[in-house]
Amino acid sequence: MEEILFNDLAQIIERGKQHTVAQVNSLLTLTYWQVGKKINEHILENKRAEYAKEIVSTLSTQLKTSYGKSFELRNLRRMMQFAELFPNFQIVSPLVTQLSWTHFIILLSVKKIEAREFYIQKVIEERWSKRTLTY
Repeated sequence: MEEILFNDLAQIIERGKQHTVAQVNSLLTLTYWQVGKKINEHILENKRAEYAKEIVSTLSTQLKTSYGKSFELRNLRRMMQFAELFPNFQIVSPLVTQLSWTHFIILLSVKKIEAREFYIQKVIEERWSKRTLTY
């Protein structure tokens, strides 16, 4: 009897932990999209390539100091590319509940829109891991 109760509780706890991790990943990915979108909008407003490089580098230094290495220059550029390739919040919002940030990073290298959409569908339908997606 106690073993059954323990197993039931363990399953509840494990599901809760998995759900929490998924929620955190979704919110983090959406935050990265918003950061990329805001930077892109700011840079487009100023319409200068040299300004873009300088501002992104400065922002990276400041954000990295305050929020850690997730905001290194390379990652900020990924966030900007992410927001550029997925410009519509109504499309991004449901996708972040089904794909991880790592999935999106891998998809950034897929140049053709049709191919990217195909891989997104495969990840969702067949629950491809990031490892499966890279092959």
